[in-house]
Amino acid sequence: MQDRIIIFDTTLRDGEQSPGASMNTAEKLRLAKQLERLGVDAMEAGFPASSPGDFEAVKEIAGVIKNVQVTALSRTSKEDIDQAWEAIKYAVDPRIHIFIATSDLHMEWKLQMNREEVLKSAIDAVRYAKTFTDNVEFSSEDGSRSDRDFLCRIFEAVIEVGATTVNLPDTVGYAFPEEYSALLSYVIKHTPNINKAILSVHCHNDLGLATANTLAGLKAGARQAEVTINGIGERAGNTSLEEIVMSLYTRNQLLPLTCGIKKQELYPTSRLVSMITGMPVQANKAIVGANAFAHEAGIHQDGVLKNPMTYEIMEPETIGLSSNRLVLGKHSGRHAFNVKLEEMGYQLNKDELNRLFKRMKALADKKKEILDEDLEALLGDEILRVPDTFKLEYLNVVSGSGAVPTATVKLIIKGKEEQSASLGVGPIDAAFNTIANMTGTKCKLLHFSVNSITGGMDALGEVTVRLKENDIIALGKGADPDIITASAKAYINGLNRLAYLNLNPVRKSE
Repeated sequence: MQDRIIIFDTTLRDGEQSPGASMNTAEKLRLAKQLERLGVDAMEAGFPASSPGDFEAVKEIAGVIKNVQVTALSRTSKEDIDQAWEAIKYAVDPRIHIFIATSDLHMEWKLQMNREEVLKSAIDAVRYAKTFTDNVEFSSEDGSRSDRDFLCRIFEAVIEVGATTVNLPDTVGYAFPEEYSALLSYVIKHTPNINKAILSVHCHNDLGLATANTLAGLKAGARQAEVTINGIGERAGNTSLEEIVMSLYTRNQLLPLTCGIKKQELYPTSRLVSMITGMPVQANKAIVGANAFAHEAGIHQDGVLKNPMTYEIMEPETIGLSSNRLVLGKHSGRHAFNVKLEEMGYQLNKDELNRLFKRMKALADKKKEILDEDLEALLGDEILRVPDTFKLEYLNVVSGSGAVPTATVKLIIKGKEEQSASLGVGPIDAAFNTIANMTGTKCKLLHFSVNSITGGMDALGEVTVRLKENDIIALGKGADPDIITASAKAYINGLNRLAYLNLNPVRKSE
């Protein structure tokens, strides 16, 4: 009989703490629904006490998610716990996740508390959270650098007052697999009531060892893995959900554990997270990277053609990558279009489907074949958007080796049509200058990237920008066969997000 592990996804909380990866409430809700389809056991929806926007996002998620434990993060203060409970109290299975640092380094310099004070704070917090829900998790922040006997003592104490999960995180990615495994084994052996709680692991990737440490922790006896999609998170990121799931699936004889993840949803979920956060998945990323199932070397190609298992240890279809590429075009119908989107893992409401279908038809008039990547770009440009404070109506750019780059732009600004023109050092700079002057923005352009969505001369171009204003960082995305138009769309999308975040702050950016 194989043991089943709990997959605790923290993309919506720890993953969102990646610099510049803030999500608005609508984006968080869409991702939460996809995580539910993916089959995670628990999702950490956010940190309600951190901001009013995060509180509202967690509350909305708790109200719609039915088949997953919805978790809210909390410090040990009563105020934090009260806000966490208010945000998740209507969830089908709510969990309060309490944390406090337990390493001597953190206790002295960050908390300015001694061990007895930290112990009392943890006990009081768990006991108080228990008055709201039986599902309480306790985390010892910086656990991998904590005194092992103090860990046993604090775990025993919080379990005694009601913690049902205790988490021993490698908060700064410092541990090596063998020492992390040894620490967990010690805690299991020397915590008398450890059998009354689930032991969890939460590893960061500062030394590139997050997945290795998590697998070592599971092998040592932990039965919950805290992970994020694409491994996003603070600094170098968290343990990647897809790497853990496929490691257990591929090497099950070595580590006979199971989980409830629907593996065919892994790739669509990865793409959705990348689309929402604007954080591209590196090409050589394990499992979901563009090169994960690509073969260029002749000897590899020859082997794969004869038997895919020669150089592929898993089938791409397992994670939701289909070798059957249905091509849409201008003659495709709405039903086929909807079926295709559902096959890709996207479920849209009627209004969203109608808007995207029109965009697909317009694009099909410009390029012959509409591939999966084109549809995902349109999704990012059309569906995952905030209300339009600014809308692009017209763009004309004059540029060349013998001309001064000039952009003429017509915008709808808060319902009113306006037109202006400006110069720049290049066509995109001219377009950005015109838009900035018309909207009155003083934002700073932190990042600009262009990506060809598919191959071919008529490929759809996708532009990603990151803008900063008033200490808020916002992502902007735009897609169009014309790269200058795509750039203008991305810049305006970013300005709309800035306007939205200024009115509905989710969290000040790092």
